[in-house]
This record gives sequence, C-alpha cells and structure tokens, in this order.
Amino acid sequence: MFEKPQAEHEWLKQLTGNWIAETECQMGPGEPTYNSVGDVNCRSLEGMWYLIEGGGEDEASGSWSTLMTLGYDIKLGQYVGTFTGSMMSCLWSYQGGLDATGCKLTLETVGPKCGSEGTTSYKDAIEVIDESRWILTSEMLTEEGEWLQIMKSEHRRKN
Repeated sequence: MFEKPQAEHEWLKQLTGNWIAETECQMGPGEPTYNSVGDVNCRSLEGMWYLIEGGGEDEASGSWSTLMTLGYDIKLGQYVGTFTGSMMSCLWSYQGGLDATGCKLTLETVGPKCGSEGTTSYKDAIEVIDESRWILTSEMLTEEGEWLQIMKSEHRRKN
C-alpha cells in the first residue's frame, strides 16, 4: 500500500522553498490587466505530493490566496493535481506531463469560461528556468480554437 516516490516526483522537488511571485493576469482581449506580487511556499508531503500555497494583494480585488497540489500518479503514468483560490468557487483538477526538454510541466484541465457561460479547456504550465526561478503560465482555449495566455507568474527564490 505504501508507494515510494519515483523520478517523476523528484522533478517536483525543485519547486520546494519560499518564493516571491510577480503575476500579470488578463482574462481576455480588451480586458483590464491585473498585476500582483505575492509570497509562495512549496512544501512536500514525504516526497509524494507537493503543496504550493500562495497569497498576496491585487490592486483591484484586495488580498487573495491559492493552493495547488501536485503529484505523480504511478498507475496513470501522469502528473496530477488540483488548484483553487480564494477568488473562485471551483476546484480545478489537473493531468499532464513533462515536455521533451524535461523543463516544462504542462497540466490540462477544464473549467468555467472567463466572462461567459459554459466551460472550456485550459493549460497551466510550470517551466523551471534554473534553481532560483520558475514561471507559471495559464492559457485558455478560445471559441475560435486558439490558445490565449491569460496569466503569467514569475517566481524568484527568496532563500
């Protein structure tokens, strides 16, 4: 019953620590751009799961907090996880994998369309630049079938 962390879990370990995140978010063409700076902490549950907790202030909305869980499902052979935040009522469920370079983890999900009814596909990607920097981006599939980047968050290691 007790599974052991695999090499895929080890990839997630590089996200552990305390980070400063500078985020820019725009929910669609012509929509206002929101900028925020926050603190992010990533910790491990014995190497199997990683909890990425963030929080900060937004000039329009005030304070916010988020929680992302990431792990690797050995039986599915995929990275899996969840995301939620104080600014939303839905829980996002992820599945995905690493690109050929081994530097970028792309996680796919389906969630509510921004600014309209229904759901659409999303891709969140974590790209590790080096040991002191990683970038989280979020893209939404538009009704025209194109991927639109709606969020970019650059993380710099605090310590």
